[in-house]
Amino acid sequence: MGHIFQNFLSRLKSLVKPLMAIALVGVLVLGHADAANAARGGGRIGGGSFRAPSRTISPSRSYRAPTGGGYYPGGGFGFPFLMPLFGFGGGFGGLFTIILFVGLANFILRTVRELGDSNGGVEGLGSSNPTVSVAKLQLGLLAEARSLQDDLSRMALSADTSSAAGLTQVLQEASLAMLRHPEYWQYATATTESTRLLSAEQSFNQLVLAERSKFTGETLTNVNNRLEQAASPSAAAPGGDLVSTEPGEYIVASVIVATQGKLNLPKISSPQEVRQVLSTLGAISSDRLLAVEILWTPQASGESLTSDEMIAEYPQLTLI
Repeated sequence: MGHIFQNFLSRLKSLVKPLMAIALVGVLVLGHADAANAARGGGRIGGGSFRAPSRTISPSRSYRAPTGGGYYPGGGFGFPFLMPLFGFGGGFGGLFTIILFVGLANFILRTVRELGDSNGGVEGLGSSNPTVSVAKLQLGLLAEARSLQDDLSRMALSADTSSAAGLTQVLQEASLAMLRHPEYWQYATATTESTRLLSAEQSFNQLVLAERSKFTGETLTNVNNRLEQAASPSAAAPGGDLVSTEPGEYIVASVIVATQGKLNLPKISSPQEVRQVLSTLGAISSDRLLAVEILWTPQASGESLTSDEMIAEYPQLTLI
């Protein structure tokens, strides 16, 4: 009997260590999940419109058959096939050849213009669906750059986001605010997509929604001149726990723009490329800028993201 009891105790001891290890792992996992799901508010500034640019010249695309039985240089589509069937002798043959080539060139030009407009537009031919670039810059800064939070919050409270000039100023000021903190740049990434005007709004909205979904709440927004403020989620959290502000933590700022024409951004691997991208974005003129959104988290001054939150929410950021 005693032998059986000793065997039972031995087996029980052998099970205790694995159970304790499993329990410890569970505590660590739950603790990490709590950290990753900590309440963090975000801020937004921006606006814009994806309307087709107006044309200064509106060439007629409708075909009209020439009246009467005559013809003229540069005539419509039917011109080469409506020539009279007499008088080809002598010098008239050379004149007919010239007119034929002029008419053929006119027909080709009209055809290319029609095809260009119906298939997304051709640069320089009055396209109503021009090329648009949708770009995003994301920057992870050490939390010591808290003045950036204050700068962006002040901009949100005072910016005019209802006009092209106001949005251009927002983009310039936000780019400048980030350029002022190169010593705190730690992580960054930049992407750009070339699309057409008719599909640019969808691409832009997808990028914006992806970043907004990472916020627990939006505590300060000024979009299309609609200002909204709310309490910080961390301040309203149960227990009122304060967020740590150690220097090793981070702030993430994102710049998302849609601009007419092609916009080439380099792949970021060093602070020099970050400076180049910020300078390029900040220099976009008001007549090309279609839409812009500046997003940052945490929005409230003094709050910051932990390393675990950075890894969980922004895995695409690379060390620079």
